[in-house]
Amino acid sequence: MTALLKVSNAMCRVGRHNVLRIEQFQIEQGQHWCLFGPNGAGKTLLANLISGKRIESGKYVDYGDEFDPARDIQLVSFEEQQKLWEKDNRLDISEYQADAQDAGTLVCDLISGSRDAGFEDQGLFDELIEDLNLDRIRNKGIRFLSSGQIRKVLIARALYAYHPDAPQLLILDDPLESIDVDSKERIENCIDKYLHAGFSSIQLCRRSADILPGVTNIALMQDLTIVEQGQRESVEKGDRFKDHQQQAPSIPQQLPKNYSEDEELQDYEASSLIELTAVNANYGELEVLKDLSWSMLPDQHVLIEGPNGCGKSTLLSLIDGENHKAYGQEVSLFDRKRGSGETVWEVKAKFGVVSNELHNKYVKGWKVLDVVVSGFFDSVGLYDDSGTKEIEIASEWLDALGIEALAKHYYHEISFGQQRLVLLARAMVKQPRILILDEPCVGLDDYHRELILGVLDRIAEQTKTKIIYVSHVRDEKPLCINRRLSFEPNNSGGYKIAEYAV
Repeated sequence: MTALLKVSNAMCRVGRHNVLRIEQFQIEQGQHWCLFGPNGAGKTLLANLISGKRIESGKYVDYGDEFDPARDIQLVSFEEQQKLWEKDNRLDISEYQADAQDAGTLVCDLISGSRDAGFEDQGLFDELIEDLNLDRIRNKGIRFLSSGQIRKVLIARALYAYHPDAPQLLILDDPLESIDVDSKERIENCIDKYLHAGFSSIQLCRRSADILPGVTNIALMQDLTIVEQGQRESVEKGDRFKDHQQQAPSIPQQLPKNYSEDEELQDYEASSLIELTAVNANYGELEVLKDLSWSMLPDQHVLIEGPNGCGKSTLLSLIDGENHKAYGQEVSLFDRKRGSGETVWEVKAKFGVVSNELHNKYVKGWKVLDVVVSGFFDSVGLYDDSGTKEIEIASEWLDALGIEALAKHYYHEISFGQQRLVLLARAMVKQPRILILDEPCVGLDDYHRELILGVLDRIAEQTKTKIIYVSHVRDEKPLCINRRLSFEPNNSGGYKIAEYAV
């Protein structure tokens, strides 16, 4: 078999504390690898080294004679997704348009743009659109897509770029994350359909249940190195792989006390926490929510579920003060109608939020303790003077979550799973009336998923905070959930909301 690339004796410094060490790793044409391991194992770092995104790539990676990483590697990841969104938003000229609308980059153009002019393949393009169920959004701007929708578009773009006369390597960074059930099946089938002898791939994966059917080889990673590699069946039967599967977290027995419990009691006596009556939300001609009515009662912990793009995130933004479209509509929080004199900061003070959007806003420069303390001020980063009390409460939450040793570390240098725990601590320092979790387990390995869900049940048991939990994954929810709000397809191509007891 022809070797596409080989990594030898690689050493790459990661922040101030860690070093990626890879003794030997080789990909041959036609092989389909899975880099498997927990958060912080080094999977993304190795993928970046292989794809030429690290300055050390030229030193430690030898590519095959006909293999050009800039041309022949296609990458699908959260990072690429975020770059596309940011670029498209920077180029937004809607304020200069007569109708105040700018569609930006269209789905069809993003996919077809992965091939040079003269090499178009309309048959393959149409096939990918059908396989991934993209027809409804093919002429839609990518800035209006949900995270799951743009993931499918990026997969279509990567597969469309395939050229039979050159070796190709497709790198998929957890392609099944943030994906609804139907889309997950479509993605698995589509990728499996195009993985053949002339095409090689690397899947980065944190959960064994998400390893794609077409994977032929596994490299098990831990602590920034490969601890075992070989054919899939052999690795999965090995003791190291089994040991990884059996790791279980320690759920904290006691959470920090609520220091502000006696300061405001009226919210806890409200007849309803949230009341929406015939609420609508449109973006131009795009109708996201129509005549939505729903109330959340003081004894409820609610699961919100539905397919990618149905309007779940829009609903959350109407509630927590992020979306101005709530004003002028029948939206009441804690028995008080929105727009009746309260400031947006007074609304935000009653909510704690954990989401992928917030996760991506924290860039380099903030230490972990600063990130947690910023939760008192509902800011991204710490700009206000914090006192001893705020620091003490923030430290107690870090201690309860078992990450107190990271307080002085930089947020961008700790693992993804640790970052998500930090954001949960940030959301809870003020003991909010409602904790909103928008797919909080996306990007987490099984260990951190179990830890997050266990902590949420402790929050429900030991505090007065109520939980709104959004998830795409079936049966992935804390045990405290007692109400389910489901977005279900209607006859007009949109969605209706159905409510169930749990």
